Amino acid sequence: MCSPMPRRSTLQLPPLDLGDETLGQRLARLRKQRAMTQVELAQKIGIIQSLVSEYERDKLRLNAEMLARFALALKVSADELLGLRKLPSNGKHPSRKVLRRLRKIEKLPSHDQATLLKTIDTFLRGAER
Repeated sequence: MCSPMPRRSTLQLPPLDLGDETLGQRLARLRKQRAMTQVELAQKIGIIQSLVSEYERDKLRLNAEMLARFALALKVSADELLGLRKLPSNGKHPSRKVLRRLRKIEKLPSHDQATLLKTIDTFLRGAER
């Protein structure tokens, strides 16, 4: 017995204004702001890199579970990822190079971190003069 085909909805919904970015563009921007590669994001979520690429190019649509996974991995709310709520921004974005180095520093033992931070602080005090 064949099941009938689903009917096309006749509901007329007003368009949503989610800004100039598509969901995929927003996903890519948020990933880059966090200095993450597609491979790193994919590993964090538990998928392969090519799927991240497909989502970022709007070739795949996010279901609820993937929306939650991306939001958690990028440390944003689902509303922010969807564009329903804007992320607070000071207009500046941290350098990807600096963010990558910070992640490496965070992996160091605490003693090495303290030594490195003292060196950086000394350099910055000298640069302020």
